[in-house]
Amino acid sequence: MDEILGQPLREIAKAIATNQVSAKQVTKAYLDKIESVNPALNAIVRLEPETAMKYADRCDLALKGGESPGKLFGVPMTIKDSLDTYDMVTTWGTSGRKDFRPGRDATCVERVRNEGAVLMGKTNTPEFTLSFTTDNTIFGKTNNPFNLNRTPGGSSGGAAAIIAAGGSPFDIGTDTAGSIRLPCHFCGVAGIKPTTGRVPCTGNSLPVAGLLAPLTQPGPMARYVDDLILLMEVISGPDNIDPHAIPVPWMDPYNINVEQLRFGYHTDNGIKTPDASIVAAVNGVIQHLSDAHIAVVEVRPTGLEMTGFLFGQLFSADNGDMVNALLEDSHTDQPSPAVLELIENTNNGANASDIAQIINLWHNYQSSMLSYFDDFDILLTPVNAHTATTHDQETDFSAYTYTAAYNLTGWPSVVIRADTDPNGLPIGIQVLARPFREDQCLAVASWLEAKIGTFAAPLVDSPLPQDH
Repeated sequence: MDEILGQPLREIAKAIATNQVSAKQVTKAYLDKIESVNPALNAIVRLEPETAMKYADRCDLALKGGESPGKLFGVPMTIKDSLDTYDMVTTWGTSGRKDFRPGRDATCVERVRNEGAVLMGKTNTPEFTLSFTTDNTIFGKTNNPFNLNRTPGGSSGGAAAIIAAGGSPFDIGTDTAGSIRLPCHFCGVAGIKPTTGRVPCTGNSLPVAGLLAPLTQPGPMARYVDDLILLMEVISGPDNIDPHAIPVPWMDPYNINVEQLRFGYHTDNGIKTPDASIVAAVNGVIQHLSDAHIAVVEVRPTGLEMTGFLFGQLFSADNGDMVNALLEDSHTDQPSPAVLELIENTNNGANASDIAQIINLWHNYQSSMLSYFDDFDILLTPVNAHTATTHDQETDFSAYTYTAAYNLTGWPSVVIRADTDPNGLPIGIQVLARPFREDQCLAVASWLEAKIGTFAAPLVDSPLPQDH
C-alpha cells in the first residue's frame, strides 16, 4: 500500500477504478499516515475518519454497481479550512465559527467531490487567510515538516505541511499574496495560483466582491505537476456566482513545446535580495534550460518595483472595513494578533479620491507589467527571499513581493521544488505566464520537474532537526 501513497493522482484513481485496490484501503492508508505525522505538525485541524471511510465505501459500492468512475474516483483529499464544506465544520480560522457548518461546499470543493474525491479533513489556516504564517486562536500553529521550529508558511500552511509529510495526496488552497506558493516553497510541494477569474472563489473566507476580490484565487496543491494539471481541469470555469470568474477555455499543457517558448528570469526583483542558496537554485534551473539549448534572458518586468507600495495601499484603502465585516459576520469577539495588526495598519482615513487614485495606479501597474509579454512567454523567479522562517520571525513584506506582485497582475504562477538550502529546507522556483496561459507555465513546470528529479520526503514520524 505504501507504493500507492506516493503515486500521482491519476495512478491512484486508476488503481481504484480497475480494482487493483479499494477506495477504503487507500483512504485507510492515508488516515493511518495522518495519525502518524499530524501530532507533530498540527496540519489537519479537523479529521473525520468515519465520514471519510463511509464515502470511500460508497465509491467501492458504486464501482461494483457499474457506475463510471470520475477523474478523482476514491482519491482521498484534505481541504483548507478557509473553503466551505457542507458536511464538515469550516472555521476560517476564526473563533466565532469554531462550530459552524456552512451547509454547502465551496464551488471548487463541490467540483472535486463530483469527480469522486473523498474528504478526510480540514487543514489549518490563519484567521481569514490573512497571514504568511499558519496560526490562529482556535487550533494554534502548524509546524513545518522539515523542521518543527519553522513555519510551513501561510495561509495554506496546513495543506502544504500534510502533503509534504505524505498524509494527503492533494488539497485546495487559496492565494491572495502568495498563500499557495509560499507554503509550497517552504514545504517542497507543487502548487498553482491560477489566473484571476480562472477558478470561482465562491465559498472562500474572503469575499468575492469588493476592491480586493481580484487578488484571490483558489488553486490545487499536490506532489506532482501532473496532479495540478488534472485538478485544474476539474475546478476551472465560472459558477455564475463569483462575478470575476470568466469562461475561458482550458488548454492542455501537454500540447506545449517548451523549447519554442521565450524565457526570461531574475534572481533579484530589485526589492529584496534573496538568500544565496535561493539565487543558486534559480541559476541551477536556468542551467537546465541552457543545457537544452533554450535561450534565457535576465530581465525584470517594468513596474515591478511598485509592488510593495501598491499592495500596501490597496489593503489599507477601505480603512479595515472588509476585515471588520468578516469579524462581525463570523461573530468573532477576539481576533487573532495578526488580524488586529492588519486592522491597525489599514486605518489610514482614505477618502473617495484616494481610492480612485489607488485603482488607477493598480490598473497602470497591470498594464506596465503586461508589456513583459511583448518579448517573452515565461518568467522564472524566486518564490521568496528566504526559505522557511522560524515561527517567531517578524514578517518583512519585501521578502514576499516575489509572490504578491503576481496577485496584483493576476498572472498564473506555478511553484515546484528546485533545490535544498544548507539547513535541509526546500527551495521552490516560480514559473509565470501571461493571463490564462496556465498551459504554458504548467508545461514548463512539468519539464523542469523531470529535469530536476524528486526529493526525499521529511520523516515526520522520526526525530526531526530543530533549531537551538
